[in-house]
Amino acid sequence: MHMADALVSPAVGGTLWAASAGTIAYCSARVNKELDDRKVPLMGVLGAFLFAAQMINFTIPATGSSGHLGGGLLLTVLLGPYAAFLTIASVLMIQALFFADGGLLALGCNIFNLGVFPAFVAYPLLYRPLAGRTPSTAKIAAASLAAAIVGLQLGAFSVVLETVLSGISALPFTAFVSLLQPIQFGIGVVEGLVTAIIVGFVRKARPDIFSDSGKVNHGVMKSIVPAFLALALVTGGFISWFASEHPDGLEWSIRKITGQEEVARANDAIHGTLAAIQEKLAILPDYAFRKPAEKIGAGRRLPTAYAPSEKPAADDNRLGTGLAGVVGALLTMGLTVLIGFVLRRRQQLTARQPHSHEHAHPHHHCHEHLHSHGGKGHSHGHEHEHSHPHPHVHDHAEPHGTDPNPRHSHDAVATEHSHDHDDSDHGSHEHRH
Repeated sequence: MHMADALVSPAVGGTLWAASAGTIAYCSARVNKELDDRKVPLMGVLGAFLFAAQMINFTIPATGSSGHLGGGLLLTVLLGPYAAFLTIASVLMIQALFFADGGLLALGCNIFNLGVFPAFVAYPLLYRPLAGRTPSTAKIAAASLAAAIVGLQLGAFSVVLETVLSGISALPFTAFVSLLQPIQFGIGVVEGLVTAIIVGFVRKARPDIFSDSGKVNHGVMKSIVPAFLALALVTGGFISWFASEHPDGLEWSIRKITGQEEVARANDAIHGTLAAIQEKLAILPDYAFRKPAEKIGAGRRLPTAYAPSEKPAADDNRLGTGLAGVVGALLTMGLTVLIGFVLRRRQQLTARQPHSHEHAHPHHHCHEHLHSHGGKGHSHGHEHEHSHPHPHVHDHAEPHGTDPNPRHSHDAVATEHSHDHDDSDHGSHEHRH
């Protein structure tokens, strides 16, 4: 369900770019408050796994179409919505920039469609209520199925709306929605089952990963992280050879309506410039070796990128696909880990600021001047007690040695007694006159 640039106008593409960028900024701020060093590698390997898993198109029976995992729900269950959204965005960026899977103009749409709906709609409104606080295998399965189907249905409907709002007349709303939604329903069923299986396995192996604290302990690092990294490399490097050659649900729907697998790209300057940039950046377009004269279709993923007479040998296809799977998984892991460590560094710097401020102003004192009823200047055991802050004094009290508004209390003795037990903690001292 990766949209090509041909499906999106500059206005719609720019709007969704802004929406996705804003969501990334919001998620970064939230992750910055809860991220720990051990969660960063988990984000990286799950991003690598999702990249590899999206290369595996599976055939949808009796349709001539195929689909692949969106992965948004799975990552949200394992990482939480904010870290999951950042990881999904990283995957889609690597796919668009280096493999020409999804257009650059449409990148904001793809991030929004595949990230926002599973993380911020399907997960909180369906998965969590259905799974409950103590989920059983049956609850996890039901929650995963419902959330995956609804998340993909919303994403598919968003694709239709974005295309129609872009003025793509070749894809009328009624025809487009009536084809794309049922196909995505089938894909959602498969995604829900896969999500339930993986979540159930992880919950049995490392239930602590689902703790409310959001912290990842050392056991997760030793078991889950290597397991997902190995699974990502095997999936991308080997299992991807056996992906279905049928067009995915979006391409299949377009072909049913127009007779072609893609819509003609607009000839405006923005589309042309972004297509040229993508052509230069893509190292393995469509997850295969580039032919010398090959042109990239502005983010169009082609299951048949070569003419029949020019189709390369099967071994070359497999080598290119396997290499793309491994390289893409590692690039995704690198980008995600980099984002995680940058956020972690910001978190550490933010945490140090109040600490350094406290050392810069160590003496915030409260001064309680206690006077007897006798006249000023008499020395009858009158006491002036200087104490450090107590619960009734604000942190911005005057510096030590000054008191612009001393309080003269007739209950000095009682007040002094009430604070005597805090003397050891607050460093209070008395001056006898």
